Amino acid sequence: MENVDSKSTLFEKIISYRGRIAELAIGLTANKILSTLAFDYFLYPFIIYKFGILRGGVAMTALSFIACFLTMKFYDWSKRDWLGIEAIKSLKEYKGNTKAGHLISRIMEKGDLAAFLFLSLYYDPFITTAYMRHGAYNGMSKRDWKILSGSLLLSNGYWTLACYMGITLVEWACGLGRR
Repeated sequence: MENVDSKSTLFEKIISYRGRIAELAIGLTANKILSTLAFDYFLYPFIIYKFGILRGGVAMTALSFIACFLTMKFYDWSKRDWLGIEAIKSLKEYKGNTKAGHLISRIMEKGDLAAFLFLSLYYDPFITTAYMRHGAYNGMSKRDWKILSGSLLLSNGYWTLACYMGITLVEWACGLGRR
């Protein structure tokens, strides 16, 4: 009988969390489609290709700022953790069994600079700022603006160079060098 009770308890827990699961699924999917696929892998290379590394990089940094600022405003307005950022903050004390969880935990334990570098290069300025700010849904402090600005410069500098190098490599491989 214990087995049936434990299954029904698990099922009840899943049902009780279904709203949260749906919220995270929608938030993460929308972020992946808009931020990563559309912005990083389509718009960014296109703008760098069309306008070059300097003008394209400046244009994309400005667009990135607008996107991150509006996302932060929406995040604060909704007062919902639709990306799981507040949950990620708890990974500093992660004691589970996954290698990815331990790796992220070790990086985050090393302090704000390590977290800033990791999040800026692996994610985006919005996620970096939302993770590093004190509290949640409380607007932007002077410190938060510094984090957003620094992350914006670091992540966009990195991504501009990555896109430019990728475009240059494709042009070279196809014999399409710029004239």
